[in-house]
Parts: sequence; structure tokens; C-alpha cells
Amino acid sequence: MIIAVDGSAASGKGTLAKRLAKHFDLAHLDTGSLYRGLALQALKHGADPNKIDENQIITLSQKLDLTLCDAPEIRTDRVAALASKVAAIGPVRANFLSLQRDFATTPPQGKGAILDGRDIGSVVLVDAPIKLFIDADLEVRADRRTKELLRNGQSVMFRDVLEDMRERDQRDRNRQIAPLMAAADAKTIDTSKLDADQVFAIALDYVGQMTAKTSPGTGD
Repeated sequence: MIIAVDGSAASGKGTLAKRLAKHFDLAHLDTGSLYRGLALQALKHGADPNKIDENQIITLSQKLDLTLCDAPEIRTDRVAALASKVAAIGPVRANFLSLQRDFATTPPQGKGAILDGRDIGSVVLVDAPIKLFIDADLEVRADRRTKELLRNGQSVMFRDVLEDMRERDQRDRNRQIAPLMAAADAKTIDTSKLDADQVFAIALDYVGQMTAKTSPGTGD
């Protein structure tokens, strides 16, 4: 089983992907952590978030320190903002593409793989049999992210998070390479008025439907 989960920042796609992975015994890859890890690595190498040296970023992406992808620092807004910028660099995405596809085809454990990100269903795994696109209203997502950052001990204000997320949405949705978009064959779930359990139930039902369609002996 291979499931592709895409969606906007703070839409709930990561939470959903983790729950589905546990439920179906799938290996899980948060592809956004690759770009966040790269952003953190770049900052550690003195990168200026306001004036990116693309050649430096591309070079770092060729030798990404994967341990940084699990570092707590990647969840800061500073790293997230830079991650959105480095993710728009074509050669960086190309360098990470084979890594993501290899994970899906030869998962390290479990009965398959689930990948979540921005372009999994539309670019990375276009042939994935099950695709989900998770989204929510901008202000709802900004409120969620603000509360998350405050819980993690960061001093932030809603209006700043809202503006940062608005700018990130613009970059993600309008970049020329692999923009954030729902694949034509993806199931879209708007989480604006749903809690995590409701989203999981909808996704679980959809996965069940798609699995039944592709299982032997279920066709006409």
C-alpha cells in the first residue's frame, strides 16, 4: 500500500499521515522534514534567510545531514520560513526526488509507505493508488500554528504567524516548480471545522473504498 498525502501548512496532514501509518503499519516519511533539515543545515552554515545563496543550498542538498531532519529546531517558524524558500529551488527538489521515491518503493519497515508533503501526489508519486489533499482556511491554520508554537515555548503573536503563513502559501502555491496543488485524482478534505478524529475517520473510509476497488476479485 502506498498513500500520498499533500496539503498546506498546519492543515493537519502530518497528524493524519502518522495516524494512517500506525493504523495500516506503513513506513512514514514527512518530506517537509527534508526541506526543514536542509534549511536548518543552511542556517548552521551561515545562510542569510533574506538573501539566499542558491548554489550553497544546492550543494548542501547533495549531502544533507539527515539527523537534522529529526532535530527539534526544524519546528521553529524561522526554519519553516526558510524551508519554504529552499523548497522552491529546482535542483534541490530534484536531489530529493529519488530519495522520496526510493522510500515509497522500498520502505524500511511495514507493509507499505505513506509520504506527506506538498507535491507527493502531483509530482513525486503520480501513480500512487491513494491520494489525499488536506487543507483549511488560512486563519484557522494560523491559529493552530500559533498555539503549537506557544506550547513549544516560543514567543509568537497570531498576526505575525498569519502573515508568515500567508507569504508561505503564496510561495508554495505559485512557485514554478512543483507548486502546492491537489492532484486531479486526490480526495480533498477541508479540516477547517473538523477535529483530528473526524479527519482520520473520513480518510480511513476513503482508503477503504480505494483499497476495495483495487483488490483482486472486486471488479465487474
